[in-house]
Amino acid sequence: MKFLKISVAILTFTTNVTMGQGISAEDLLKKSIAYHDPNGQWATFEGQLIVEMETPSRPLRHTELEISLPKNYFKSDVQQDGVTTTSVWDKGKCQHFFEGDSDISEDIAEKYRLNCERTNKMRNYYTYLYGLPMKLQDPGTRLYPIVEKKEFMDDTYYCLRVDYDEAVGTDRWYFYFDTATYQLRHYKFYHDETQNDGEYILLADEVVLNGMRLPKIRSWYTNADNTFLGTDTLVVE
Repeated sequence: MKFLKISVAILTFTTNVTMGQGISAEDLLKKSIAYHDPNGQWATFEGQLIVEMETPSRPLRHTELEISLPKNYFKSDVQQDGVTTTSVWDKGKCQHFFEGDSDISEDIAEKYRLNCERTNKMRNYYTYLYGLPMKLQDPGTRLYPIVEKKEFMDDTYYCLRVDYDEAVGTDRWYFYFDTATYQLRHYKFYHDETQNDGEYILLADEVVLNGMRLPKIRSWYTNADNTFLGTDTLVVE
């Protein structure tokens, strides 16, 4: 398996902004969903995803996911540095395994973060990011009504700002869409935009799964200083 290698020097961002030529946030989202999920498959998604992550300072992480949105089921098998851990979320109940054994010591559970809070967090993480842009229809999502055209990574995109009800989340997100096809191309988030914290994620290539177009490669960087954090690749067998 070959992975995308991105050499990071100094990335500069321009601030040129124009209005989105009359397209509303709702229309932009509808057009992007029509591109990524034309048959409305995401809401009833049941399937498997394989994700391989490379980071600068850690061994390759191989994750096999089993997801059933209708059944509220999530299973994650993680293989890293010769160790396999399994986390299961089944209708709000969780279970964990270390090397296939459910009898796990407190030290092992703490070291590998085998707990219900972490399992639920990872369930939300994977279903959110691979469910984009469809997940932007979820309750508690607040679309900023004004769509702008912005330059980002030396190209021009429709930019959609998204906030959330406090009960859902406090981060602010910006999503960048192709101005011709409405494909979701990149996104970024801030915990506190005034501090320029958070991260931006560059998407590359696509895979087709159950009729949906999903990003194949995601590369993560810090907003503050463009530090490269890692690349995850969706593997299609």
